[in-house]
Amino acid sequence: MTNLADAAWFKDPSLKRAFDLLNADGGEGRVVGGAVRNSLMRLPVSDIDMATTLTPDVVMKRAEAAAIKAVPTGLAHGTVTLVISGKPFEVTTLRADVETDGRRAKVAFSNDWRTDAERRDLTINALYVDAEGEVIDLVGGLADIEKRSIRFIGDAATRIAEDYLRVLRFFRFFAYYGSGRPDADGLRAAAAARAKLKTLSAERVWSELRKLLSAPDPGRALLWMRQMGVLTEILPESEKWGIDAIPALVATETALEWTPDPLLRLAAIVPPDVDRMEKMAARLRLSNADTDILKTWARTQPVDDELSSAAFDRLLYRDGTSGIAMRLKLALAVARGKAEGDVKEMARSARLGKLLDHAERWQKPNFPLSGGDVLAAGVEPGKVVGEKLSMLEKEWIDGNFGQDRAALLARLNDVVKNN
Repeated sequence: MTNLADAAWFKDPSLKRAFDLLNADGGEGRVVGGAVRNSLMRLPVSDIDMATTLTPDVVMKRAEAAAIKAVPTGLAHGTVTLVISGKPFEVTTLRADVETDGRRAKVAFSNDWRTDAERRDLTINALYVDAEGEVIDLVGGLADIEKRSIRFIGDAATRIAEDYLRVLRFFRFFAYYGSGRPDADGLRAAAAARAKLKTLSAERVWSELRKLLSAPDPGRALLWMRQMGVLTEILPESEKWGIDAIPALVATETALEWTPDPLLRLAAIVPPDVDRMEKMAARLRLSNADTDILKTWARTQPVDDELSSAAFDRLLYRDGTSGIAMRLKLALAVARGKAEGDVKEMARSARLGKLLDHAERWQKPNFPLSGGDVLAAGVEPGKVVGEKLSMLEKEWIDGNFGQDRAALLARLNDVVKNN
């Protein structure tokens, strides 16, 4: 038997209180899912989810009697969140699927652990740990963890038909936990169901894609998604642009200790076109903030790595840092990918790296004048005020921001006097 009783997260007194609450008077609770999977794979454990034979109302009553905060986070689906010493434990009643339509399921509460396990998606996500730390495997998940194989429980096509989002979850979990070639049955079922992804909400699709793009190395998963036609289905913008930039980008992120950025990786596999970015963002229901980031990147022109420091400062002032930094990161990844044995690319990588470092540390200077100064100089209210101000700001930028407020006021008075 496999036992996790010595794992640090399992020894937490808060978890013991949760077990005590759920296991009293004939009930039973077990840890399930990600905490078990990650612990067995020697990966960090964060959220701890639990399954129980108790119905949600009983969990709520027991929590109240034990002075434990209980939040009804999803009573219709059997979920209550227990908050113990500030730590949340999402507790869900065992369930059986009554009806599925590929997007959502109607469930009935159960007390059958095997039925609950078999309704889950992947074998590595359906492992339980009881109050003694024993791992309970009802679907072959332990063997798959050992092989780092991402496999659906039972028939892959049936599991996917219950919720078509599982097509993307299959590839997402492969990106994080898989090795070698993806499971053949899973690949066939995912390819066959790819058109059904159109029936899902855009928010669910983007949420899964974002998680996948946040993996330490999503390259192999994206490659298999492309080969199975799944990537084109959800991201047609990538069809003719390709995913070839991902390996070099991941290698650069690793070498330079960049935090994986899903938007940067998305930018690497779609064309830098503002109109396409707007349409893609609307289709995937991206947030306004994410949309603005991608549009800014698309509007920004490629950066000449041989720009002088003064010229680069002027560019940063006019265009802002965010789009330029993304451009530089992508260009740097490409250059580093070509740099081995290539003196020119090595030198280009060094220049791009310096520009990126400067852009990330750069602080935009404040233009010393305002519209009030132009009015005070005697210019009548109207569009001329903005024109004068813009002209002076341009001169200030072209002079590398060297003029102080006194010099600019003198120049303003001169302009007004001579016009």
